[in-house]
Amino acid sequence: MYKKVAILIFFIASISSSCAQQNIKDYIGEWEGKTTNTNDLNLNIAIELKGEDAVFKLSNSREILSKNFKLEKEVKLSLDENLSFRGLLNSDKSMITGFMRIKKDLYPTKLYKKGNRYVGKWNLSALYYLQPNDLKLKMKEVNDDGYTVYPMLGSFWVSGFKQKDDTISFEDYKTGLDFEGILKPSEIILNIKTGDNLIASASFKKAKKVSSYNKTTLQINDGWDLSKNQLVLPKMEEGIHNNSLVGIESVIVAKNDKIIYENYFADFNAKIPHGMRSASKSISSAIIGIAIDDKIIESVDEKLYDFIPQEYQYTKDSMKSKITIKDLLTMSSGLDVNNKAYEGYYQDESDDSWLKTVLEAPMVHESGTYTDYGSANPFLLGISLNERLDIPLEFYMDNKLFAPLGIANYIMNTDDTGIIPYFGGGLYLTPRDMLKFGQLYLNKGTWQGKRIISEDWVEESFKKHTRLQDVRDKNEYGYQWWHDTYMINGETIKTIEARGAGGQRIILIPELESVVVITAGNYRNRKSNLSGEIFRDYVLPAIKN
Repeated sequence: MYKKVAILIFFIASISSSCAQQNIKDYIGEWEGKTTNTNDLNLNIAIELKGEDAVFKLSNSREILSKNFKLEKEVKLSLDENLSFRGLLNSDKSMITGFMRIKKDLYPTKLYKKGNRYVGKWNLSALYYLQPNDLKLKMKEVNDDGYTVYPMLGSFWVSGFKQKDDTISFEDYKTGLDFEGILKPSEIILNIKTGDNLIASASFKKAKKVSSYNKTTLQINDGWDLSKNQLVLPKMEEGIHNNSLVGIESVIVAKNDKIIYENYFADFNAKIPHGMRSASKSISSAIIGIAIDDKIIESVDEKLYDFIPQEYQYTKDSMKSKITIKDLLTMSSGLDVNNKAYEGYYQDESDDSWLKTVLEAPMVHESGTYTDYGSANPFLLGISLNERLDIPLEFYMDNKLFAPLGIANYIMNTDDTGIIPYFGGGLYLTPRDMLKFGQLYLNKGTWQGKRIISEDWVEESFKKHTRLQDVRDKNEYGYQWWHDTYMINGETIKTIEARGAGGQRIILIPELESVVVITAGNYRNRKSNLSGEIFRDYVLPAIKN
């Protein structure tokens, strides 16, 4: 989903004369760091009222930036090239619901009035590699041609790597944060900045090769109860620890509305949001269902082009005019968006907008007749709903789904505009919150007795509307939900699943009253299906027995 970026690669031969004191080869590998002050990546937001004027302030152990503005019902502030804030003041002026945007990611925050100030938090450390007590940095060899290296943060590319003598600098692609610092004999010291504003300083040491194991047995105040009868999966855990089951980062199971198993691997824990990739398409479907419940969209039979902005209506023709919301929900629009000429719409390979590229794609099938899995269909769902709302889409999603589920620690990806949430994938939720979403659907639209989605929408979403034609197993498919069947000791078990690249799964097993979440990092090793195999071989038999 992220655009391809040029990585500046440098050769040891070209720098050895100017960097004789430090050999870059010594820095290859994984590094762990800590900020100088522990909470420097859990930032304070304050809006101070001064008569009719206001001041937005971002700080941690120091003030990072401030900006004067006039407080109105909607707050829109550009803070630097990559950073902005958008908020809505509630009716009694006691709270501002807001989102910090850094590059293309939205972080939710709520600012509560205290005296003449609104105060809240921005949890920048929600990102895996920016954990406050354990920052991640990798220096990695990419080939043997003269020896080349590049740095990475977590699983994300960086760009603009520069080195002069012992100083280095680079930009993290995902956040746009700038890193600059110095190489020391056994340490890397980096300043973390947004624009010209220093956020934190961090010291990195070579990572110790320690087996990562983080089994959660404590009660966390997030709405979940732990069952007294906990599931035991020793063979699965052994396989993950000895790396015969690679890339698994969490496994969590609920049965009868209680967690019966929870385990985290690879330095993840219960508080770190995990990239859901395309598994968040099922959440996009839920938002459409809520909008239909709210009469914002009349029905799934409404036509796509009734929602498309006027400037793109020129792409409409006799075939495209028939595309419905239902066609988008079932991946059956008929648009040729998986053709190589158009599938890169989200990779920023041209100057055209994503919407222009998708809508200009030719029709290769009559809408509703052929199901071809791809992210452009739910992308259009997000555009369609955004056109109908009287508040920004991210606020609608938070108000109608995330807040009622008690989900506050998440990251939402946007489309190429940097404004509209991307319905094709890219949400980050904690595994526990992914489990909540699965339980919501297993409970036919309720969470802890509160109705969030209509039962009719859940049932309609789970129907086998079509069959995916361009995936290996040609799975039956609902409204952004996969259907699958597993054989356990000769018995057939049916599931309904949200799936994402790399091995992200939310698996509902209605007949066993269970929900399973598995997250993984198997993106480029052809092991993305391992999560399904672990469910089949270890988790499902244990639940069944």
